[in-house]
Amino acid sequence: MPPLDTVIAPRNTDLDTALAEAREAYIAARPKSAAAYERAKQVMPGGNTRSTLYYSPFPTAMESGQGCYMKDIDGHDYLDLCGEYTAGLFGHSEARILKAIEGAIGRGLNLAAAGERESVFAGIICARFPSIELVRFTNSGTEANLFAFSAARAFTGRQRLLAMNGGYHGGMMTFAGGGSPVNAPFPVTLAPYNGIEATRALIREHKDELAAIIVEPMIGAGGCIPASREFLQMLRDEATAHGIVLTFDEVMTSRHSAGGLQKLHGITPDLTTLGKYIAGGMSFGAFGGRKDIMAVYDPAHPKALPHGGTFNNNVLSMSAGVVAMGEIFTEEASEAHRARGDALRDALNAVCRKHGVAMQFTGVGSMTQPHFRSEPILRPYTQSATEEGVRELFFLDLMAAGIYIARRGMTALSLPVGEAECARYIAAVEAFCVARKPLLGVA
Repeated sequence: MPPLDTVIAPRNTDLDTALAEAREAYIAARPKSAAAYERAKQVMPGGNTRSTLYYSPFPTAMESGQGCYMKDIDGHDYLDLCGEYTAGLFGHSEARILKAIEGAIGRGLNLAAAGERESVFAGIICARFPSIELVRFTNSGTEANLFAFSAARAFTGRQRLLAMNGGYHGGMMTFAGGGSPVNAPFPVTLAPYNGIEATRALIREHKDELAAIIVEPMIGAGGCIPASREFLQMLRDEATAHGIVLTFDEVMTSRHSAGGLQKLHGITPDLTTLGKYIAGGMSFGAFGGRKDIMAVYDPAHPKALPHGGTFNNNVLSMSAGVVAMGEIFTEEASEAHRARGDALRDALNAVCRKHGVAMQFTGVGSMTQPHFRSEPILRPYTQSATEEGVRELFFLDLMAAGIYIARRGMTALSLPVGEAECARYIAAVEAFCVARKPLLGVA
């Protein structure tokens, strides 16, 4: 994965001018996407039904995908490094998953009954994740986290949740900026991510109220920031000492080994939540863990918690998931994928150091996030106006280069991404560092 050696002249010493030019070029190249956005605004608030996909001046509308490439409705081709925010692990056209879906469709969609594949799928998941003795399925990671916390409350008889400031656990459990107005009305205490002593003190202060601690072993939406093993071990020790249900949200991070980051760290939570890629790109979520905790959802018990959901065991997700996790994303595949991502991030950081710019990439394995500052990134933070401007410029420059990433800069490699695609991304980042160096701080 060598960096680009071609010399590129720096341009634009003024961020506002650079952004204005980049936005103008973006608009000029996408008249059909602009028109689609205007039509969408007539029938959806802001022309949008998924807030994550909104960005100004308007989102690019995609037409199709194949492997790790996509095409927009204006005819532009892109290397897809967004990877559907980690849900697109298998790319856009994995033949074995498509075959499984087609087979499920042929057998009938809405059977309103238990099926054989859901127990097979559940068995695969239980075998892979150290913490999961029993599992239940949902339609999203958001649902998984809501039901997991409800299980913890019923099991402990307590009501409060300890979460991390800047953490994200779905549309109704998001804690950036102190919380969201659409959050579920749970009593929540926020702790500093990777802050061992401060978080330990909060746990002990609220120990008699805390039903659960929820944490991503690597914060995803908040910047691909890994937790230290010491921090996670402290959470495990304190949860055990005070009878608190430790929950790892591995909706994103489960891809980093055959058994998630819990397996890599050797730290076993009481509950684990899953989602995103596990059903091969179909709608999916799951929560599972200790048998005694999960028993609160056993409908054979008269006091069981209800857990409905028309599509919890839908035939598409069950069939695709059995193939995706049982045949394709093997332990060997997960190890190779993590190694490729780690090598890519090392190469990107080497480029940033080479050019002496205040830019760095954090993450684990196949997930990576750029940050436009030099100091170590230990927890989510509030960006300056300059950082946000540079982040937008990075996104627009990558789009102009035919590389599709998340608007916030995050990349999540799919399995079809190979050495050539990684080299292309490294070259694009080097071109950005050189051309935009006057706008980036000095490391």
